[in-house]
Amino acid sequence: MSSPKKSKTPIVIISIIALSVVGYFVIKSSKGDGDKGWLERKAAVAVASVEQRPIELRRMFSGALEAHSKFVVAPKVAGRVKEIPVDIADLVHRGEAVAILEAAEFEQAVRQAEADLAVAEANLAEATSSLEITLRANQRTTTLRERGIASETEYDNVQAQLLAREAKVKVAEAQVIRAESSLESARIRLGYTQISADWLGDQDERYVAERYVDEGETVTANEPLLMIVDLDPITAVIYVTERDYSLLSPDQTARFTTDAFPDQVFQGKIERISPIFRERSRQARVELSLENPEGRLKPGMFVRAETILQRVEEATVIPFAAITRRGSETGVFLVSEDRETVSWEPVQTGIRSDGDVQLINSELEGEVVILGQHLLEDGSKIAIPEAVEVDIK
Repeated sequence: MSSPKKSKTPIVIISIIALSVVGYFVIKSSKGDGDKGWLERKAAVAVASVEQRPIELRRMFSGALEAHSKFVVAPKVAGRVKEIPVDIADLVHRGEAVAILEAAEFEQAVRQAEADLAVAEANLAEATSSLEITLRANQRTTTLRERGIASETEYDNVQAQLLAREAKVKVAEAQVIRAESSLESARIRLGYTQISADWLGDQDERYVAERYVDEGETVTANEPLLMIVDLDPITAVIYVTERDYSLLSPDQTARFTTDAFPDQVFQGKIERISPIFRERSRQARVELSLENPEGRLKPGMFVRAETILQRVEEATVIPFAAITRRGSETGVFLVSEDRETVSWEPVQTGIRSDGDVQLINSELEGEVVILGQHLLEDGSKIAIPEAVEVDIK
């Protein structure tokens, strides 16, 4: 059996603390003349180097996944559900019939409209025939009138009949148009009994996420039957505070992890940032898009999103443990070149990341104290003991 891995770091820290405490009591117990004696005593401290390197401000946000787009299937007419050939998690192609209503009533309406159209066409044929007869009568009367045989009264009567026949033809033509429209409407309503998944967009395949009704149920127009969702890409929704809001921008990249796949990291980017904050939480909604070609990520999953809000390529970086306060000032104790004394240096901090912090507008070099600052003042003498390592089996 292999022995457990040995941990040295905690023992090193404990040793340094112990040395600091010992140094503190030595100082307290020794004789001296007030502040002058303080400068002559050595305090045990731990130090770290000032580095020049890049530093990043990272943030971890928690959120949930949502479908990139949703399509609710609903009938345009009321009726009884005859068949729903798909169920939850089924793959659906665009234009595929996903529900069928009983169509007997709508088929009957089509036949009735066809009959009405036939009657209208017959009426039009009759009116047209009557008009032709009246036109011939009008020609004969006109010829006889020119010869002085027909009277003006006979001519006027024929003209009146001609106008009436022409009006009747126009009415019959309008009735035919109305009947044709009614027939087309009846056929459209009949077509509505075949309910298809006709969503917009470039994606030709989606999945059934919800099914709200079963066969045999009677539904009204626009009542939801199914919800069909697009899972690739999938959307992650997070909420950010005012502190981080100004540091986010569209197309900014992010890394995602989820409890369902703890060993896998997913890549995404910011797609939309809400222009408003919620009044209760004072947070803004941010939507990120993740590629999901295998469909492993599902709506409703909890996710953690890590993104880089800021990055400085050339920065002065020290451990955050070096930062301390003296009165109203924030600063560090800078170790002298001979490692015998320290000097107090006020600093202004910037990005903090993974235990490190950026110093803004600083030209510090060398080493800074990271442990034992409570024993120090400007000009204090120090001792930097070697770390004592103890193995724990």
